[in-house]
Amino acid sequence: MLERLRCGVIGTGACGLAQLSSLLHCSQATAVAIAESHPKRAKEAADRYRLSRSYTRYRDLLDQPDVDAVLVAVPNDQHLQVVIDALTARKHVLLEPPLALTVKEATRMIEVARKTKRVFMVAQGLRLNRQTQLARQVIERGDLGEIYHARAFWVRRAGIPRIGSWYTQRRYSGGGCLIDLGARILDACLYLLGGFEVKAVSAVASARFGPRGLGESGWGGGEIDPKRPFDVEDFGAALLRLGGGRTLMLESAWASQAGAEVREQGIDFWGTKAGLSLYPARLFRSGDSGHETVNLNLPLAWEDEDPVHHFVRSVIEGRRPLVGLEESLQLQRIVAACYASAAAGKEIKLEG
Repeated sequence: MLERLRCGVIGTGACGLAQLSSLLHCSQATAVAIAESHPKRAKEAADRYRLSRSYTRYRDLLDQPDVDAVLVAVPNDQHLQVVIDALTARKHVLLEPPLALTVKEATRMIEVARKTKRVFMVAQGLRLNRQTQLARQVIERGDLGEIYHARAFWVRRAGIPRIGSWYTQRRYSGGGCLIDLGARILDACLYLLGGFEVKAVSAVASARFGPRGLGESGWGGGEIDPKRPFDVEDFGAALLRLGGGRTLMLESAWASQAGAEVREQGIDFWGTKAGLSLYPARLFRSGDSGHETVNLNLPLAWEDEDPVHHFVRSVIEGRRPLVGLEESLQLQRIVAACYASAAAGKEIKLEG
């Protein structure tokens, strides 16, 4: 069994730097090299984390025999090729969401992971959050009774990534807030519901702020081309029909006029015995004196709350990651159905 996982990081934008920071604080891993095509970003990352090895071509990093795993944080349109190359090079892979641009790409990546028998995980950090794990325990105990409706939302007031960067161009990103924020919060919600089987979706998607140059956050370190159109959505919502007559409302926005007191992200469950709200974790139920709100006590921080740490431990200990490949693939199908529904203006049924 490996005692320390030797990792390379491919892509040193904001997400790649966050991964390097996590590796720095992970007792079972070490960062040995980076790959970054942008010379300035490569030098800044190498100097900041005191790395002696930096490659312009990611394939040169994959050729290194002392790299056991790679953490991939590149634009979405590059996920397919980078991940397949890494898996083929016998490296374990942690990938920043989303999994891929399309269901076809996602399916291909998972096929290669299974063939090469490497650990391949999408870094869905909300699943690992202490509040999410606490909610899982509450739900599994049956405290809510039968859950018949859920709401998952991630709504920012001014959170559009840098306009003109790859984030706001569909051919590079695959979409806007739905594939970004929406998919992440939806993953956590369906995980808590205990299944990713969605019967049908009815969705809308629009761009209300980005085309006017409004709502930008400055997030995103990619190059900007101001001549490129803003052709992704900055608002998206969907009604999902689940099995057993249950429903789920999904809302996502990169920019909005939401009030400052409104939670930016959250998941709400309505059950026949009680309701549950995240983030923060609160329970709503009927008591002797009427309805009461219970603030749930969180467990102490655990190392696996960080996706990088969880991935490292999964590889070293030979255990299955909490984020499964089949669930990640099904999430890709659901998001694709949302976009199809929004484009067609009608409900889309999912097979199976």
